[in-house]
Amino acid sequence: MAIINFLKDYERMARFKWGKFEGMKGPGPVLVIPLIHSSAKLDLRTEVIDVPRQTNITKDNAPIDIDFLIYMRVMADHSERAVLEVENYRAAVIGLATTTLRAVVGDIDLDGVLSQREAINNQLREKLDAETERWGIKVTNVEIREIEPPKDIQASMNRQMSAERLRRAVVREAEGTREAAVTVAEGDKQAAILKAEGRRQAEILAAEGDRQAAILRAEGFSSALDKIYGVAMGLDSNTMSLQYFETLKQLGESESTKFIFPMEFTNLLKPFASTAGDGKPENKK
Repeated sequence: MAIINFLKDYERMARFKWGKFEGMKGPGPVLVIPLIHSSAKLDLRTEVIDVPRQTNITKDNAPIDIDFLIYMRVMADHSERAVLEVENYRAAVIGLATTTLRAVVGDIDLDGVLSQREAINNQLREKLDAETERWGIKVTNVEIREIEPPKDIQASMNRQMSAERLRRAVVREAEGTREAAVTVAEGDKQAAILKAEGRRQAEILAAEGDRQAAILRAEGFSSALDKIYGVAMGLDSNTMSLQYFETLKQLGESESTKFIFPMEFTNLLKPFASTAGDGKPENKK
Protein backbone atom coordinates (compact mmCIF):
# COMPACT_ATOMS: atom_id res chain seq x y z
CA MET A 1 0.00 0.00 0.00
CA ALA A 2 1.34 3.42 -0.96
CA ILE A 3 1.69 6.11 1.69
CA ILE A 4 1.03 9.74 0.81
CA ASN A 5 2.93 12.32 2.89
CA PHE A 6 1.72 15.90 2.88
CA LEU A 7 4.75 18.16 3.45
CA LYS A 8 4.42 21.71 4.74
CA ASP A 9 6.17 24.71 3.22
CA TYR A 10 9.07 24.42 5.68
CA GLU A 11 9.49 20.65 5.19
CA ARG A 12 11.42 18.62 2.64
CA MET A 13 11.75 14.88 2.12
CA ALA A 14 14.70 12.98 0.69
CA ARG A 15 13.27 9.97 -1.20
CA PHE A 16 15.27 6.89 -2.19
CA LYS A 17 14.11 4.23 -4.63
CA TRP A 18 15.79 0.85 -4.21
CA GLY A 19 18.42 2.76 -2.23
CA LYS A 20 19.11 5.29 -4.98
CA PHE A 21 18.60 8.97 -4.16
CA GLU A 22 15.80 10.42 -6.26
CA GLY A 23 15.92 14.01 -4.93
CA MET A 24 14.32 16.30 -2.37
CA LYS A 25 10.54 16.28 -2.52
CA GLY A 26 7.97 18.77 -1.26
CA PRO A 27 6.21 20.77 -0.25
CA GLY A 28 2.89 19.10 -0.97
CA PRO A 29 1.94 15.43 -1.39
CA VAL A 30 4.81 12.96 -1.67
CA LEU A 31 4.14 9.28 -2.47
CA VAL A 32 6.18 6.65 -0.64
CA ILE A 33 5.73 2.95 -1.50
CA PRO A 34 6.96 0.57 1.20
CA LEU A 35 9.75 -1.85 0.24
CA ILE A 36 10.45 0.29 -2.84
CA HIS A 37 11.01 3.72 -1.31
CA SER A 38 12.78 4.95 1.80
CA SER A 39 12.72 8.56 2.98
CA ALA A 40 14.15 11.11 5.43
CA LYS A 41 12.22 14.25 6.40
CA LEU A 42 13.97 17.57 7.09
CA ASP A 43 12.76 20.75 8.82
CA LEU A 44 14.01 23.95 7.17
CA ARG A 45 13.14 26.22 10.09
CA THR A 46 15.82 27.71 12.34
CA GLU A 47 16.43 25.48 15.33
CA VAL A 48 18.26 26.13 18.58
CA ILE A 49 20.85 23.71 19.91
CA ASP A 50 21.84 24.03 23.56
CA VAL A 51 25.50 23.04 23.86
CA PRO A 52 26.18 21.65 27.35
CA ARG A 53 28.67 23.39 29.64
CA GLN A 54 32.24 22.87 28.54
CA THR A 55 35.44 23.42 30.50
CA ASN A 56 37.95 25.43 28.47
CA ILE A 57 41.48 26.61 29.24
CA THR A 58 42.29 30.23 28.50
CA LYS A 59 45.57 31.55 27.14
CA ASP A 60 46.78 32.28 30.68
CA ASN A 61 45.92 28.71 31.82
CA ALA A 62 42.74 29.58 33.70
CA PRO A 63 39.99 26.91 33.56
CA ILE A 64 36.61 28.37 32.72
CA ASP A 65 33.19 26.78 32.17
CA ILE A 66 31.11 28.01 29.20
CA ASP A 67 27.74 26.98 27.83
CA PHE A 68 26.22 28.50 24.71
CA LEU A 69 23.43 28.31 22.14
CA ILE A 70 23.69 27.68 18.38
CA TYR A 71 21.03 28.95 15.96
CA MET A 72 21.11 27.06 12.66
CA ARG A 73 18.88 25.89 9.81
CA VAL A 74 19.05 23.55 6.84
CA MET A 75 19.43 25.49 3.59
CA ALA A 76 16.61 24.70 1.16
CA ASP A 77 18.85 24.83 -1.92
CA HIS A 78 21.36 22.40 -0.42
CA SER A 79 19.14 20.34 1.86
CA GLU A 80 20.24 17.07 0.26
CA ARG A 81 23.70 17.58 1.83
CA ALA A 82 22.23 17.25 5.33
CA VAL A 83 21.11 13.73 4.31
CA LEU A 84 23.89 12.56 2.00
CA GLU A 85 27.00 14.24 3.50
CA VAL A 86 26.52 13.68 7.24
CA GLU A 87 24.81 11.00 9.29
CA ASN A 88 23.52 13.22 12.11
CA TYR A 89 24.05 16.88 11.35
CA ARG A 90 22.92 18.02 14.83
CA ALA A 91 25.51 15.91 16.62
CA ALA A 92 28.11 16.95 14.04
CA VAL A 93 27.43 20.65 14.65
CA ILE A 94 27.61 20.22 18.46
CA GLY A 95 30.93 18.39 18.25
CA LEU A 96 32.36 20.96 15.86
CA ALA A 97 31.15 23.80 18.10
CA THR A 98 32.83 22.43 21.23
CA THR A 99 36.20 21.96 19.55
CA THR A 100 35.98 25.38 17.88
CA LEU A 101 35.16 27.01 21.23
CA ARG A 102 38.23 25.43 22.85
CA ALA A 103 40.42 26.73 20.03
CA VAL A 104 38.99 30.27 20.25
CA VAL A 105 39.15 30.50 24.06
CA GLY A 106 42.69 29.07 24.07
CA ASP A 107 43.91 32.13 22.17
CA ILE A 108 42.40 34.64 24.64
CA ASP A 109 43.32 35.34 28.25
CA LEU A 110 40.76 35.25 31.05
CA ASP A 111 40.06 38.98 31.12
CA GLY A 112 39.51 38.93 27.36
CA VAL A 113 37.06 36.03 27.58
CA LEU A 114 35.06 37.85 30.26
CA SER A 115 35.05 41.20 28.49
CA GLN A 116 34.88 40.18 24.79
CA ARG A 117 31.84 37.94 24.76
CA GLU A 118 30.35 39.49 21.63
CA ALA A 119 33.63 39.16 19.73
CA ILE A 120 33.84 35.48 20.72
CA ASN A 121 30.24 34.93 19.56
CA ASN A 122 31.02 36.39 16.13
CA GLN A 123 34.24 34.41 15.80
CA LEU A 124 32.48 31.15 16.68
CA ARG A 125 29.66 31.84 14.23
CA GLU A 126 32.06 32.57 11.36
CA LYS A 127 34.14 29.44 11.99
CA LEU A 128 31.12 27.16 12.37
CA ASP A 129 29.34 28.56 9.34
CA ALA A 130 32.41 28.03 7.18
CA GLU A 131 32.59 24.35 8.24
CA THR A 132 28.91 23.44 8.25
CA GLU A 133 28.27 24.80 4.74
CA ARG A 134 29.45 21.49 3.27
CA TRP A 135 26.60 19.79 5.16
CA GLY A 136 24.01 22.23 3.85
CA ILE A 137 23.73 23.89 7.29
CA LYS A 138 23.65 27.65 7.86
CA VAL A 139 24.74 28.83 11.33
CA THR A 140 22.92 32.14 11.80
CA ASN A 141 24.02 33.01 15.34
CA VAL A 142 26.01 31.85 18.36
CA GLU A 143 25.27 33.15 21.85
CA ILE A 144 27.40 32.43 24.92
CA ARG A 145 24.87 32.07 27.71
CA GLU A 146 27.07 31.84 30.78
CA ILE A 147 30.75 32.05 31.66
CA GLU A 148 31.77 30.74 35.07
CA PRO A 149 35.41 31.06 36.20
CA PRO A 150 36.79 29.04 39.16
CA LYS A 151 35.76 30.09 42.67
CA ASP A 152 39.17 31.50 43.64
CA ILE A 153 39.33 33.55 40.44
CA GLN A 154 35.73 34.68 40.99
CA ALA A 155 36.60 35.83 44.54
CA SER A 156 39.62 37.71 43.21
CA MET A 157 37.46 39.30 40.53
CA ASN A 158 34.91 40.33 43.17
CA ARG A 159 37.64 42.02 45.21
CA GLN A 160 38.93 43.74 42.10
CA MET A 161 35.43 44.92 41.23
CA SER A 162 34.93 46.25 44.77
CA ALA A 163 38.23 48.12 44.58
CA GLU A 164 37.27 49.54 41.19
CA ARG A 165 33.88 50.69 42.49
CA LEU A 166 35.60 52.31 45.46
CA ARG A 167 38.08 54.03 43.15
CA ARG A 168 35.27 55.36 40.98
CA ALA A 169 33.42 56.61 44.04
CA VAL A 170 36.53 58.44 45.25
CA VAL A 171 37.11 59.91 41.81
CA ARG A 172 33.50 61.06 41.53
CA GLU A 173 33.63 62.57 45.02
CA ALA A 174 36.84 64.40 44.13
CA GLU A 175 35.29 65.64 40.90
CA GLY A 176 32.22 66.81 42.79
CA THR A 177 34.39 68.66 45.33
CA ARG A 178 36.38 70.25 42.53
CA GLU A 179 33.27 71.32 40.68
CA ALA A 180 31.81 72.76 43.90
CA ALA A 181 35.03 74.68 44.57
CA VAL A 182 35.02 75.98 41.00
CA THR A 183 31.40 77.06 41.38
CA VAL A 184 32.12 78.85 44.67
CA ALA A 185 35.20 80.54 43.21
CA GLU A 186 33.21 81.60 40.17
CA GLY A 187 30.53 83.04 42.44
CA ASP A 188 33.12 84.91 44.49
CA LYS A 189 34.67 86.25 41.32
CA GLN A 190 31.32 87.46 40.01
CA ALA A 191 30.53 89.04 43.38
CA ALA A 192 33.89 90.82 43.43
CA ILE A 193 33.31 92.04 39.88
CA LEU A 194 29.87 93.35 40.82
CA LYS A 195 31.24 95.08 43.93
CA ALA A 196 34.06 96.67 41.96
CA GLU A 197 31.60 97.76 39.30
CA GLY A 198 29.35 99.22 41.98
CA ARG A 199 32.24 101.13 43.55
CA ARG A 200 33.30 102.40 40.15
CA GLN A 201 29.81 103.60 39.34
CA ALA A 202 29.57 105.27 42.77
CA GLU A 203 32.90 107.04 42.26
CA ILE A 204 31.83 108.14 38.79
CA LEU A 205 28.56 109.50 40.15
CA ALA A 206 30.36 111.27 43.02
CA ALA A 207 32.92 112.77 40.64
CA GLU A 208 30.12 113.86 38.34
CA GLY A 209 28.34 115.46 41.28
CA ASP A 210 31.50 117.28 42.37
CA ARG A 211 32.02 118.48 38.82
CA GLN A 212 28.48 119.75 38.54
CA ALA A 213 28.79 121.47 41.94
CA ALA A 214 32.08 123.11 40.94
CA ILE A 215 30.51 124.28 37.70
CA LEU A 216 27.54 125.72 39.56
CA ARG A 217 29.80 127.45 42.09
CA ALA A 218 31.96 128.86 39.31
CA GLU A 219 28.89 130.04 37.46
CA GLY A 220 27.56 131.68 40.66
CA PHE A 221 30.88 133.34 41.35
CA SER A 222 31.04 134.56 37.75
CA SER A 223 27.52 135.95 37.98
CA ALA A 224 28.44 137.74 41.23
CA LEU A 225 31.52 139.26 39.62
CA ASP A 226 29.47 140.37 36.66
CA LYS A 227 27.00 142.11 38.98
CA ILE A 228 29.81 143.75 40.99
CA TYR A 229 31.44 144.87 37.80
CA GLY A 230 28.15 146.29 36.57
CA VAL A 231 27.60 148.21 39.81
CA ALA A 232 31.20 149.45 39.79
CA MET A 233 30.80 150.66 36.23
CA GLY A 234 27.80 152.71 37.34
CA LEU A 235 29.70 154.58 40.12
CA ASP A 236 30.91 158.12 39.38
CA SER A 237 33.94 159.86 40.84
CA ASN A 238 31.89 161.70 43.48
CA THR A 239 30.57 158.46 44.86
CA MET A 240 34.09 157.11 45.07
CA SER A 241 35.29 160.26 46.76
CA LEU A 242 32.56 160.00 49.35
CA GLN A 243 33.65 156.43 50.02
CA TYR A 244 37.20 157.67 50.55
CA PHE A 245 35.94 160.37 52.94
CA GLU A 246 34.06 157.74 54.87
CA THR A 247 37.25 155.79 55.08
CA LEU A 248 39.17 158.90 56.28
CA LYS A 249 36.51 159.42 58.92
CA GLN A 250 37.06 155.91 60.23
CA LEU A 251 40.82 156.46 60.18
CA GLY A 252 40.46 159.69 62.13
CA GLU A 253 38.61 157.88 64.87
CA SER A 254 41.54 155.50 65.35
CA GLU A 255 44.51 156.14 67.68
CA SER A 256 47.05 156.34 64.86
CA THR A 257 49.00 159.59 64.43
CA LYS A 258 50.53 158.92 61.07
CA PHE A 259 48.70 158.11 57.86
CA ILE A 260 50.01 157.31 54.42
CA PHE A 261 47.81 158.18 51.49
CA PRO A 262 48.35 156.96 47.95
CA MET A 263 48.98 159.53 45.25
CA GLU A 264 45.70 158.64 43.60
CA PHE A 265 43.91 159.97 46.65
CA THR A 266 44.71 163.62 45.73
CA ASN A 267 43.26 163.03 42.29
CA LEU A 268 40.03 161.88 43.84
CA LEU A 269 39.79 165.07 45.93
CA LYS A 270 40.16 167.40 42.98
CA PRO A 271 36.46 167.43 42.14
CA PHE A 272 35.60 168.40 45.71
CA ALA A 273 38.37 171.03 45.76
CA SER A 274 37.10 172.60 42.56
CA THR A 275 33.52 172.55 43.84
CA ALA A 276 34.62 174.12 47.11
CA GLY A 277 36.61 176.81 45.17
CA ASP A 278 33.61 177.71 43.09
CA GLY A 279 31.46 178.17 46.17
CA LYS A 280 33.80 180.72 47.95
CA PRO A 281 33.26 184.52 47.54
CA GLU A 282 35.88 186.25 45.51
CA ASN A 283 38.31 188.54 47.49
CA LYS A 284 38.03 192.18 46.53
CA LYS A 285 41.20 194.14 46.41
